[in-house]
Amino acid sequence: MKRSFYYGIKSAMGNNKKYKNSILKNGEDYVGVTCVFFCHDGKRRLLMHKRSQNCRDEKGRWDCGSGSMEFGESFEACVCREMKEEYGIVPKSIKLCGVANILRKNGKGRTHWVAVVFAAKVNPKQNIKTSEPHKIQEIKWFSTKRLPKPLHSRLKKHLAMVKRAGVKI
Repeated sequence: MKRSFYYGIKSAMGNNKKYKNSILKNGEDYVGVTCVFFCHDGKRRLLMHKRSQNCRDEKGRWDCGSGSMEFGESFEACVCREMKEEYGIVPKSIKLCGVANILRKNGKGRTHWVAVVFAAKVNPKQNIKTSEPHKIQEIKWFSTKRLPKPLHSRLKKHLAMVKRAGVKI
């Protein structure tokens, strides 16, 4: 389904040479939508992962979970799917905390994302595992008072949204 969606966008671009014979990239060729989620245990601990060298950007940085929405998917369904894909777990509850417009330089190009930020309470006794070892180097629980370094460039801003939404993190 993703492939036909990309080609549908490409055909809408007409004969623009930039898009001819290529698959468009989410966040680079058009505005991407991502769901960001902070997995927490309700006891001021966050589940975080270290991004591998195979990631498109922010390599070697600690991050919360996130993922691109698929066509026709709800925000909540995206969070649940991505949590299962990244960590092999399901949330006990999910809370919408905010939305951010992210414009960044990425190497020589620019990216544009709309990030929908959530807090996802999880049972820390679930079998949490790296379900995407090509993207995730390591997974660990951290106290919110002692976050690891280096952090993803947007993590503190997104975490502030979660705190403003009243989540006890």
